Amino acid sequence: MRTNSLPFILLSIPLWTALLFLPAFAEKNDVQDKAYTTGEASRDGIGKFYMGREISKVMGHLGAGWLERPERVQQERTDLLIENLAFRPTDHVVDLGAGSGYFTFRIAPLVPEGKVYAVDISPQMLTIIRAKMKKENAKNVEPVLSTVTEMKLEENSADCVLIVDAYHEFSHPLEMGKSIHNTLKPGGKLVLIEYRLEDPGIPIKKLHKMSQAQAIKEISAIGLQWVETAEFLPQQHFMVFRKP
Repeated sequence: MRTNSLPFILLSIPLWTALLFLPAFAEKNDVQDKAYTTGEASRDGIGKFYMGREISKVMGHLGAGWLERPERVQQERTDLLIENLAFRPTDHVVDLGAGSGYFTFRIAPLVPEGKVYAVDISPQMLTIIRAKMKKENAKNVEPVLSTVTEMKLEENSADCVLIVDAYHEFSHPLEMGKSIHNTLKPGGKLVLIEYRLEDPGIPIKKLHKMSQAQAIKEISAIGLQWVETAEFLPQQHFMVFRKP
């Protein structure tokens, strides 16, 4: 049962029954509220902090051109990134924060018997993806409009969740993290790609980077186990986590 529908359900059941739900409902929201703090927003942040990290502003659909820039392959070695994902033909993959579908349509041919879920909170980005699906006749791509707290996918349905340079923008990382955990199959993996905060020479704004230590702390909190961090990309951490 989704908690955001609970107040409406309570109206249709006896009062004594509703009272049984309220303590757990209040406790869950209290835990989530305490996970975050607020403060003065920096230039690129939203003034909301999670585990000591300020959450950055979201790059909207107007940034689609930057995502698709031709020089991205060489700057970030996206070819190596995809090669090291090591997908099986039958895998079901979630491209979370899919944006314009840069990775979605590079992954789709690698899982011909599986599926790629292009998940994003932006209807405009999903419009771009749908246009690409038609142009490329990509039959194993499914666009999914998520919320800021939930991917809207079935539990235990994904072999891999891939997040490229987007996790640091999640306004509700704890809740979305739990959704990731629930969506992954047992043994499924989360691959988290983030610009290295440890390297001041990388020309990316500070809030759009993450340290390995911070990422491990946050992802471990949702019940996924850190497996490895590979450093073969010129600018980004390639971090792998697994669901027990």
